[in-house]
Amino acid sequence: MGALPASNAYAVSVWDRLRANQITREANNGEASAAALDAISTTEPILSYDTAYNLELAIAKYQALVANGGWESITSEIYNLRIGADRGSVRMLKRFLIGTGDLSPDTRINDTFNGAVDAAVRLFQARHGLNSDGIIGEDTLYAMAVPADYRLNQLRINAARVPAMASQLSDTYTLVNIPAATIEAVENASVIQRHTAVVGRVDRPTPILHSKIYQINFNPYWHVPQSLVEKDLIRYMNEDPEYLTKFNIHAFDGSGREVNPSDINWSTMDAMNYTYRQEPGAENSLGHVKINFHNQYAVYLHDTPSKNLFDENDRFHSSGCVRVENVASLVAWILSGNGGWDEAAIQAVFNSGERLDVDVQRQVPIQTTYITAWANRQGVISFRDDVYQYDANNIINFSS
Repeated sequence: MGALPASNAYAVSVWDRLRANQITREANNGEASAAALDAISTTEPILSYDTAYNLELAIAKYQALVANGGWESITSEIYNLRIGADRGSVRMLKRFLIGTGDLSPDTRINDTFNGAVDAAVRLFQARHGLNSDGIIGEDTLYAMAVPADYRLNQLRINAARVPAMASQLSDTYTLVNIPAATIEAVENASVIQRHTAVVGRVDRPTPILHSKIYQINFNPYWHVPQSLVEKDLIRYMNEDPEYLTKFNIHAFDGSGREVNPSDINWSTMDAMNYTYRQEPGAENSLGHVKINFHNQYAVYLHDTPSKNLFDENDRFHSSGCVRVENVASLVAWILSGNGGWDEAAIQAVFNSGERLDVDVQRQVPIQTTYITAWANRQGVISFRDDVYQYDANNIINFSS
């Protein structure tokens, strides 16, 4: 099969062509990844009226793309392709990337996976929230297998969803976008920080809510929720009777007296009659800090000792709460109204291990939301998986 029909090139905007050429000039590993991330990391919030407008432009673009047949279907032949590859399946990949707008339509269709293709793959990966490594791995192949009409439907659903949720926001707020597993700190309607996050798994989803951040707990205790005692802790103790001891978790009876874990019958539901508290320290599930906001779900933002999870493409591991990468900088921003709480001061408290609760003077609004497709004013369109199936069930409005 030869090059894409000329009509499909209509889907590639002038900006896309310029950006593709710019990235081609920068295409060498780190620079190519940085250029790809730069294309999506603008100061525009994911949830805003600007995004609503940009989504309408994206819809028009994808309507034309779908009307012209969409992009070429790919097969597993492109699996594990990377820069330096020289085989026939590269042709398929190039045609696909031209169709999605990640590669210039002027690209020569041949067997060579060169720097321009590497940069285009990284841009595609960045737009889909994947590690931007330029390799057609399993997650990248899966994202590439999604047809254009499905992506168009995502754009339409989110174009209906965004304006309603944006109306709840002020110019300064914290946003958790669950499908992207990311956090934005927005000041004067511009993103000043972005953080990778870990959010709730499918069977324990992070709820959609609107609230205000009112307190920071440094080096907190973790009180194990009853739901986790039932779902996890009993099983863990049956697998390893030293589990509580290893992770510095203490058990207490109804009178607040500490009990020996060996005195609890872990083969029954007897464990539900006790409460469990993990001490501050390196193994604490909340890490060095907990960020509190009022809500009926008992969820919050927090640090984590499991920093490796932030490197994953699939970051849906929690029981509803949200873990924050580089949490010290977010806390410094939240406490900017208190005075004296820069990142160095926060890191010092982390290192000291001191238990400390600080009330937030400037109570920053927080919104958790569910946006699986958005676009910025540069014309870059991003997509995420419909992890909780809210798109599939056409859920537009969320109560909070």
